[in-house]
Amino acid sequence: MYLDNSATTQVSEEVFEEMKPYFREEFGNPSTLYGIGRESKKALNQARQRVADAINAKPEEIIFTGGGSESDNLAIKGIAFKLAKKGKHIITTDFEHPAVKETLYFLESLDFKVTYLPVYENGVIKIDDLKEAITDETILITVMHGNNEIGTVQPIEEIGKIAREKGIKFHTDAVQTFGKIPVDVEKLNVDLLSLSSHKINGPKGVGALYIKKGTRVTPLIHGGGQERGIRAGTENVPGIVGFGKACELAANQLDEHYEKLSSIRDELIDKVLGTIPEAYLNGDKEKRLPNLVNFRFKAIEGESLILLLDAKGYQASTGSACSSNKLEASPVLTALGLDPVDVHGSLRISLSPESEKFDVDEFVDILSEAVSRLRQMSPLWNDDLDYDGVMCKKHGDDCRMC
Repeated sequence: MYLDNSATTQVSEEVFEEMKPYFREEFGNPSTLYGIGRESKKALNQARQRVADAINAKPEEIIFTGGGSESDNLAIKGIAFKLAKKGKHIITTDFEHPAVKETLYFLESLDFKVTYLPVYENGVIKIDDLKEAITDETILITVMHGNNEIGTVQPIEEIGKIAREKGIKFHTDAVQTFGKIPVDVEKLNVDLLSLSSHKINGPKGVGALYIKKGTRVTPLIHGGGQERGIRAGTENVPGIVGFGKACELAANQLDEHYEKLSSIRDELIDKVLGTIPEAYLNGDKEKRLPNLVNFRFKAIEGESLILLLDAKGYQASTGSACSSNKLEASPVLTALGLDPVDVHGSLRISLSPESEKFDVDEFVDILSEAVSRLRQMSPLWNDDLDYDGVMCKKHGDDCRMC
């Protein structure tokens, strides 16, 4: 059972079938004028319309990219470079995706100033903090819609209203939210919004950036002038066709999938927290995506837990796939104020529509057994003590032995 859909998803059969002709039969370059090129251009335009329809945008507001990371880079650097003469202050949060944070670190090396808003224990920013952070130099606010590790959802619509009132450009990374909850660029009040294909059962290596009409960005890739001169390079036609179809399917099935996934999610949360001692949910229980939960377990090591679950046929993760090769504690979880030692005992489970076959009871039994096994080997765990050391279960409140 695959439980790491926030890392990537399986390409759906409908998407795969729609892509196939553009690898061999309809292989033309969409920038050419002859027939086979015009067919590729037609397919490109259809995909652009599908993406636009799915987020309530206009097709000319959609720029195809190589993925969510490129979309984030184009949005943030594109606005920063375009508006640098107006100001060099940017506002974000403490736990953005690396594609946003690393881009901002780069801009800081170029003398841009960045304010990182705290997200508190529930993983959600406070609007008052945002208001206080705005200065006359602020040119961009970038806050992710839904977090990729813990699934908490930010008040994007409210942030967008504030940004619009202040004349500040607003970008959100909606890579994890699109296809799971409604993403309407008009209702969200955004100027730029990032999307990725492989999170919604489309192919890897393709994404899109919504750029609201009238918003100007400095291009990062220069060349032949494709994508309205904003992103040069011959378009990945098969990937874009697949992305367009995936967007259409995701938008059409949104309500059905939300109900199905949120039901499984809630059952999973209740049974894990009710079955395993010293298990905790990371992030707000209500303000979260329907398909994503993140637990932490006292006195265990997350990578070992992943291997034990994998041996039983369950593929999950400790956090973001982009950071899976790093040994330090997750910046997302430490931003919640958690102890780095506890953070290492985290488990991310992200569902897909195919997860309807997921047996929650069986999984929780296996998870409980794995946690217990790891704790027996952990020097941080003592079965006789509550983990906070307040009361000895074996000898009672007055124990001085343990």
